[in-house]
Amino acid sequence: MSDTSDNTHFGGATGIGSMPGGDVREAVKTVTGTFEDFPFLPELPARGPGADMVGRTAGMLVELYARVEPSGWRLGDRPGRDTKRARAWLVEDLDALEEFTQGYEGPLKVQAVGPWTLAAGLELRNGEAALSDPGATRDLAASLAEGLRLHLAELRRRVPGARLVLQLDEPSLTAVLQGRVRSASGYRTHRAVDRQTVEATLRDVVAVQDGGPVVVHSCAPDVPFALLRRAGAAAVSFDLALLTERDDDTIGEAVEGGTRLFAGVVPGTDGPLSDPAGSVMGVRTLWRRLGLHPGLLAEAVTVTPSCGLAGASPEYARRALAHCARAARSLADNPE
Repeated sequence: MSDTSDNTHFGGATGIGSMPGGDVREAVKTVTGTFEDFPFLPELPARGPGADMVGRTAGMLVELYARVEPSGWRLGDRPGRDTKRARAWLVEDLDALEEFTQGYEGPLKVQAVGPWTLAAGLELRNGEAALSDPGATRDLAASLAEGLRLHLAELRRRVPGARLVLQLDEPSLTAVLQGRVRSASGYRTHRAVDRQTVEATLRDVVAVQDGGPVVVHSCAPDVPFALLRRAGAAAVSFDLALLTERDDDTIGEAVEGGTRLFAGVVPGTDGPLSDPAGSVMGVRTLWRRLGLHPGLLAEAVTVTPSCGLAGASPEYARRALAHCARAARSLADNPE
């Protein structure tokens, strides 16, 4: 395996991003208490529009604004109450994070929607996705990049000891590449975007980290591991249960090239949890299939839930995060 120095920026386990409920102080307390070496800034979409995935990131945009319509988030001319609410909640979240990370030194993960899922999820004035207009998509990506620069600078100011890890959520990326994003009418789909264009746009947004690590998350099937690696992602976050053996070659190449895997092994909704060793059995099986040395597992894998926990009960969410931490220890202690 090649240089894995980037992996020093990561811990053995963390969460994806979303959590249930509306009490951000309680959510941050849970996260920082569970993941002492790799906490993340929680997102609480149950609070309503502006706390949801797309609305939260729309509130970070620079010189672009969005408002809620019955069909979803739509770009507009000026910052209205929806933008202001999204920004106010983010400030509240950062206040809570700052409170519970006093003196913290280590990796800290923050999440935002990536440019392609944002282009698929934000509407233009005509009601079609921004994805339908290449010029609008470019403007959106540039606005997102500038907004993320400001967001990361604010986080560095508030938690100066942290090494920031930026997660770009791209659940719609595969649909964008395969031409499966539906039009406003629902009767057709937007044409597939050229892979080189997708890669170049992602590379531009990844660059806002200025050399720091970026993880791209998708809990959809057919995650484009090779494309994400070429775009500069230091890690790829995915639902392990959705992998097939046809993914083996690209995953093996990614790991050997130093890419870290964020393996989603704990269900994101309420249900029974197996023992921690059982939860990472699929990771060990993948490792054997790839012919990789078991001793590299802890160096190359971070254990996470399979997706966000917004749909879980608060009690299950707490147990799921703690389970991830225990499963990571099991992987490190018993890699074989």
